[in-house]
Amino acid sequence: MSVPYAELQVTTYFSFLRGASSPIELFEQAKALGIEALGICDRNSLAGMVQAHVAAKETGIRLVVGCRLDLVDFAPVLVYPMDRAAYGRVCRLLTIGKARAGKGKCHLLWEDLVAWGEGLIAIMIPDTADDACALHLRKLKDAFADRAYMALTLLRRPNDQMRLYELANLAHQARVPAVVTNDVLFHTHDRRILQDVVTCIRNHTTIDEAGFARERHADRYLKPPAEMARLFSRYPEAVARTTEIVERCRFSLDDLAYQYPDEVSVPGQTPQQALEVLTWEGAAAAYPEGIPPEVRKTLSHELALIGRLDYAPYFLTVHSIVRHARSQGILCQGRGSAANSAVCYVLGVTAIDPARTSLLFERFVSEERREPPDIDVDFEHARREQVIQWIYGHYGRNHAALTAVVTRYRAKGALRDVGKVMGLPEDLTRTLSGQIWGWGRKLDDDALNETGIDLSDRRIRLTLDLARCLIGVPRHLSQHPGGFVLTRDRLDELVPIEPAAMNDRQIIEWDKDDIDVLKFMKVDVLALGMLTCMKKGLDLLAAHKGQPYTLQTIPAEDPRTYAMIRKADTIGVFQIESRAQMSMLPRLRPRVFYDLVIEVAIVRPGPIQGDMVHPYLRRRAGQEKEVYPTPELEKVLKKTLGIPLFQEQVMQVAMVCAGFSASEADQLRRAMATFKNTGTVSRFRTRLIEGMTARGYPETFAERIFQQLEGFGSYGFPESHAASFAILAYSSSWMKCTHPDVFLAALLNSQPMGFYAPAQLVRDAREHGVEIRPVCINASRWDSTLEGPERDDGLFAVRLGMNLVKGLANEDAARIVAARGNRPFASVDDLWRRAGVKGAALTHLAEADAFRPGLGLARREALWAIKALRDEPLPLFAAAAVVREAEEPDVLLQPMRDGAEVARDYNRTGLTLRDHPLAFLRADLIERGMVTCRQAFGARDRSSLSVAGLVLVRQRPGSAEGVVFMTLEDETAALNVIIWPDMFERFRRVVLSGQMLGVVGRLQKEGEVVHLVAREIVDLSRLLADVGNRSLQIFPDHDHGRLRENIVVKARNFH
Repeated sequence: MSVPYAELQVTTYFSFLRGASSPIELFEQAKALGIEALGICDRNSLAGMVQAHVAAKETGIRLVVGCRLDLVDFAPVLVYPMDRAAYGRVCRLLTIGKARAGKGKCHLLWEDLVAWGEGLIAIMIPDTADDACALHLRKLKDAFADRAYMALTLLRRPNDQMRLYELANLAHQARVPAVVTNDVLFHTHDRRILQDVVTCIRNHTTIDEAGFARERHADRYLKPPAEMARLFSRYPEAVARTTEIVERCRFSLDDLAYQYPDEVSVPGQTPQQALEVLTWEGAAAAYPEGIPPEVRKTLSHELALIGRLDYAPYFLTVHSIVRHARSQGILCQGRGSAANSAVCYVLGVTAIDPARTSLLFERFVSEERREPPDIDVDFEHARREQVIQWIYGHYGRNHAALTAVVTRYRAKGALRDVGKVMGLPEDLTRTLSGQIWGWGRKLDDDALNETGIDLSDRRIRLTLDLARCLIGVPRHLSQHPGGFVLTRDRLDELVPIEPAAMNDRQIIEWDKDDIDVLKFMKVDVLALGMLTCMKKGLDLLAAHKGQPYTLQTIPAEDPRTYAMIRKADTIGVFQIESRAQMSMLPRLRPRVFYDLVIEVAIVRPGPIQGDMVHPYLRRRAGQEKEVYPTPELEKVLKKTLGIPLFQEQVMQVAMVCAGFSASEADQLRRAMATFKNTGTVSRFRTRLIEGMTARGYPETFAERIFQQLEGFGSYGFPESHAASFAILAYSSSWMKCTHPDVFLAALLNSQPMGFYAPAQLVRDAREHGVEIRPVCINASRWDSTLEGPERDDGLFAVRLGMNLVKGLANEDAARIVAARGNRPFASVDDLWRRAGVKGAALTHLAEADAFRPGLGLARREALWAIKALRDEPLPLFAAAAVVREAEEPDVLLQPMRDGAEVARDYNRTGLTLRDHPLAFLRADLIERGMVTCRQAFGARDRSSLSVAGLVLVRQRPGSAEGVVFMTLEDETAALNVIIWPDMFERFRRVVLSGQMLGVVGRLQKEGEVVHLVAREIVDLSRLLADVGNRSLQIFPDHDHGRLRENIVVKARNFH
């Protein structure tokens, strides 16, 4: 006979670094064991509750929403809300505790629990049956009456049964019923070792030194009800009370009713009426010559659907945020599926004109799907914080917070942390983790074997096995880049709110997937570096050249701009600057804006995996004929030459050719997005193929269409999203083409952003004829600035800013600029006295060679002068001090070698305006048979050659199935290297760690696209260490000393 039993004290791995199992693992095990319900009680947190809610629905096992409160002045207490109001009080209570304690902590007192305890069942977790326990039980009974319980749990200590007996007696005396729990930390016993590991990580100790910090966890896994009844056979009523409590707790997360904040400014107007007024006003402004009939029809359709779904407040909120940003001069632009909305366009949220682009609103909002819309708006990354703080102020901190991101272990971090726990030497762990790609999610024994470390060693083997178990386990909560949840009622009664790591920000405990499950709406207030760059560039253009452009008024379809794009001359340009994009540009050869839309979308895993790229290029080049079995299909696919490249086309093909409704087509798109995980796409296959054949399409054609769509999967771009990005790609290309001086200054002042570091941006600008002037204490400001113009072509010189000087604080630079005014500094001493900055700031400037342009002082001379500075003397001795300094004899300092100057430039500013480091090593490289990158460009296709260069970029896109793209730079040019997966595995360590590499390979040329396909790779980084001891000029014979400073060149890694 089965015993009714519910496990009421279950810790998931959302009690970060405490639990060792996921909610779904726990619920599936509970189902297998016949447990009726699980009470999820993570520590001071509800972070895992939505995943537990989903797991409960999937398994049919009842979820009891709960939380373990670790109180400062009382025994730990498990609390379970009995209804919706009580749940809101739990959220408020946790929010209070987290606000007091700060990020990742919670500080709660007994009096807080009493104040917010109405409607809560409270189960006290005792340790021993002592006087303190008796006092706590009496207080619990007084505060919670018939909602008070005490937990009976086996701790596997000596005299455990006596301890239970004494606790049961104390509970009886206090008239507090006892209830059995197993204090579960993992779903099956084989997770015990992993639980030890996370405990050691949390306590910053090794497994050998953990001692009593380790949990007593031999039995803390889910057990069958019969086993629990046997273990607690003396307390059958305490076992029975587990299901009694379950019946008393009727609250479910389904009871949460989310409501969006009201945004109506005119009394008596409904949100829908307000939205309609704004929409038609915006449409009239967008189309001053009259709203096109098709646009009017689209707007009416969208407004009707928005009204039926009651989404008007959401659109009003986004409009309100965008309107505020624009009122402050902050550049912003909506993107993603929201760009499919004509309403968003006329409200000024997005930039995709429905009169010029075919939109599919159901890609954004679906009546059948009934999921909240999700509008992404990009803001200048330098000023987005102003928008975020306005949102907090406008809606109130009780009604607004960012969503969380669950930071989970990847392979490299898991290996490092487990290595520490297992007591492995740090250099050994570093060597092993160095074999893992930065974002890797697996540990490959073949790659690790290349280190020469004996992986069969028992401790190393166990370390690797445990690290694999840790991959994917949550480590902590961090903040979403900008996803805001806004509510009409108090947000902290829906979910706990906690302070974020950044000042003046707060986050909820749930991530974007959690709020999608509960159908909460969010607004994505995102940061985009290129918007900052374009805003700064447009401001510079107006201030220095008198050309007041906006993003909307930049000349469209400029032939010179497209000619530059076709040559893949796009370093620094938005979205089309990656090596993959640059290799596509000369093949696709964009000539009009829609070509750029396709360019943005085509270099994506979807079109590549769906085998769409090469057929499209062949058709574009006239090498393959376009085939359209019906006019309906031609209408959908004609603009992409018969190849479906966009998500909207997937949906339109299903609707036009197979008879799908708009909602069914969106379900198809979503199924394809997750088919690798869920397999749900198969049920649409028959529906699509039968629908197409019934409408006269050949079955083979229908099969081919489905295969393309299936390969498209989750990676395809919405056309509207690609068009939004293409606007910025074109705008930034235009600025680079027509105003390279302005573009460079704006790029440097917007760092960090993009693929390339300032050194490559500066080099590229110089190749475009822009004069670059070094950091100067008498000319530089914090940001890079324009000087001139002093040339016939009207180009300004770019003066590098002091923000490039490593270690220099903005405040010190501001003091220097303010003290300088219109009177340049005459000496180091003059700067020091007028600006009042400390010697350390001056040293940073001297090491960056900032005294040479304005004062003619070389690095060593400036540093010597700084050492001679004295503290400010008393007035009585001021004259004497000046005299003594003036009388100090000059010291003849040996000049630095050219190479030493270059090494110091790189290490103090990240770039040099002198010779490239490889120029000093060219003789060595010639001896090795290595040619320059420029010579490689001139070599024949398929020729074998060797090149060497600094590693600028490593990219391993998910679409490339393990292929690594790497960019090498020497003194002549930059060359793209392709490393096939087998080569990467062979040379993994060198590829991941080398700063300067030599590559032997075969040249691959296709038009103007040149790649070197690697066959051998060698690490030449040690040669960089000698650059400082070399010179391109002939020096006298005196000894300059050996420079021990290595050049540090950090590549940018992408995935």
